[in-house]
Amino acid sequence: QVQVVESGGGWVQPGGSLKLSCAASGLFLKWYAIGWFRQVPGKEREVIGCISASGGTTTYIHSERFTISRDLAKNTAYLQMNSLVSGDTAIYYCAADRRIPSCSGDADEYEYWGRGTQVTVSS
Repeated sequence: QVQVVESGGGWVQPGGSLKLSCAASGLFLKWYAIGWFRQVPGKEREVIGCISASGGTTTYIHSERFTISRDLAKNTAYLQMNSLVSGDTAIYYCAADRRIPSCSGDADEYEYWGRGTQVTVSS
């Protein structure tokens, strides 16, 4: 069974950092693109960035604060977020797909989605 599970969310003060994990099972990350997205209830889902099967990364928003990486040995992708602000409060999702040739910010192209992890930035 293919599954991706996010973890690492929580509450953090403005200026703090969090590292989210996207643990994959039933698939090997070396063959899959992983996308990171976030959504505030009532608002549209927003793409953060992605890492391709070959390991190339694209960060679409806040590239000065957000970094995407992966550890093939752990079959896990990561989203490192620094200098967090209240506007980063959202549910964060990772998604996987084998068909994407490199990297994609289009959520419709991803087949497997996690349930999300809540990130709350407040003082």
